[in-house]
Amino acid sequence: MPQPSEATAEQPSADDSFLELLAETLEAVEEPARGQFLKQFFRTIAQVEVSETRSSELWKTVLRRRRELSESLGRPVSLKSALLEALATSNLLRVPILMEYEEYRKLQINAATDPLTGLHNRRLFDEYCDKELNRARRYAHTLAVVIMDLHKLKEVNDRLGHLRGDQVLQIAASTLEKTLRQSDFSFRIGGDEFALLLPQTDPDQALTLCRRVRAQYESEMKALGIDIGVTLDFGIAVHPQDGDSKPALLRVADERLYRLKYATRAPVEPAAPRAAEAPPAAPPLQEAPPPQQPLPTPSAAAEAPAPSPPPKPVPAAVPSPPPPKQSARPPYTVQRKWERVSLAGTRAHADLGDPAIKTATVIDLSYGGVALLLEGGEDVPSSFNAVLHVPILPPVRVSLKKAYALPAEGGRIRVGCAFVS
Repeated sequence: MPQPSEATAEQPSADDSFLELLAETLEAVEEPARGQFLKQFFRTIAQVEVSETRSSELWKTVLRRRRELSESLGRPVSLKSALLEALATSNLLRVPILMEYEEYRKLQINAATDPLTGLHNRRLFDEYCDKELNRARRYAHTLAVVIMDLHKLKEVNDRLGHLRGDQVLQIAASTLEKTLRQSDFSFRIGGDEFALLLPQTDPDQALTLCRRVRAQYESEMKALGIDIGVTLDFGIAVHPQDGDSKPALLRVADERLYRLKYATRAPVEPAAPRAAEAPPAAPPLQEAPPPQQPLPTPSAAAEAPAPSPPPKPVPAAVPSPPPPKQSARPPYTVQRKWERVSLAGTRAHADLGDPAIKTATVIDLSYGGVALLLEGGEDVPSSFNAVLHVPILPPVRVSLKKAYALPAEGGRIRVGCAFVS
């Protein structure tokens, strides 16, 4: 007899044992006889009339669905469950006598649920997204689609193990469940990816909700006590302004997700910012080089005696050359590591300070930094925080280090800054 401490295997029911024996027996039966038997079998258990050929095809579907469900759930699924699922999806289930309704609902939920986080899976996301998009079109409502992913989950798995990585995922799922509204839907659609469907939600509301989710997640992650900056990044697309189809909305949300990553996690340039701090100023008067003497012609050089070395010029007596004309864009002495994206003519701006004490115009942006245009830039500190408002992207909070300050047109100051990670 097994001891109390020993786990006992769950015994299959009589129905399960019968169906397993039936499946093994049918494998050795020829096709015509198998079809005849299965026709009578389906008539008896579900009171449906199907042909012998259709009965054989339906039985193959039952076996295939059993394999698919077992792989999806990570555990064996009974033949009875697969049989009920195949009959229901084929609209052939008239009298559900195979199992109780609660068992069938449990099977449906398990097939559409991510086993680790308890969130809906990708299969249900595709189904719900189509349904909510059709509803939004019908009633002229907005629908926000959000793609999220966990920043540095791979580093957690590599350094601390997959069990700790699973905890990080479960905290993200619980944060979504606690923070979202009753009308919202959350899904785990990939290894570190999540998706949200927010019906009747405009861009500002979606952005506010995503920020609240991220702040709540970072707060709950502190209790885990890991030194890796794990957080939730997000990209938002809203129907109808960003697209009218699921592929279009997903594409826009995905692009904005990676633009947010690009803008907020740009590394500081190791050498380029220092080389690009400012154009070299005009040299002091005493260091100005003497004007070059004209070279003598060959004939004059042959007739004239060898000239004595010219006396050293007196710095104070040498007139200084006119200062070079300041170009609107600093002449960098080293080629840029990253190309700049001009934002001139857009409404891009930055709120400087925390809280904001000054607003500047964003005139260009690169992977390594940003250039600002503002009134009275002399009082900008060497390091400061700012919130960038750039078209297409949500507002991005960054830490900046001033690299240079140059006079610009209209008495304004151009301030070049490097991102501080």
